[in-house]
Amino acid sequence: MNRQTKYVVVMGVCGSGKTEVARRLASITENAWLDADDHHPKENVAHMSRGLPLNDEMRWPWLDAVCAAAQTVGETTDPTTPLGTPFPGTVFIACSALKRRYRDFIRSRLGHVSFVFLNGPRQLIFDRMNSRADHFMPSQLLDSQLHDLEPPGPDEDPLAVSIEGPLDAIVQTAVSGLKQRYATPGV
Repeated sequence: MNRQTKYVVVMGVCGSGKTEVARRLASITENAWLDADDHHPKENVAHMSRGLPLNDEMRWPWLDAVCAAAQTVGETTDPTTPLGTPFPGTVFIACSALKRRYRDFIRSRLGHVSFVFLNGPRQLIFDRMNSRADHFMPSQLLDSQLHDLEPPGPDEDPLAVSIEGPLDAIVQTAVSGLKQRYATPGV
């Protein structure tokens, strides 16, 4: 693994906007990204499509696959992207990372990882889930995700970002917060 690669996990419950925020952060900062949903085993997707929540046994292989994919992407990132580019050599990962032990696992595999925690009211998230098309995760699973969610503690140094408001403002809040915390000095 490229030791200069940095990882930023955009986390939160289903419907919080992880995929779009991670994609836009990568685009704005001229970096790579991946969506953890793309690495679910077919059995997990079928299980969730039936409205059934995943259990820990189902999540561990998925998290392992996400970390392996992130390492592969990290090996292809250029940590010397053009001077002035925020966060050179960063891989943005859209991943729920609901529980502390999942985040600990991700850190154990990837090293230093920053977490952007997308947070908002249940009704807003529920409405967003009901308005999206062609996604395997039904809105009926939101409550199970909220039940499983262990918000990152202060010792994890998360960047908490409210999802209330326009998407551009959410992304800009995340970029500004990440710059303050993790950007290379002088950038």
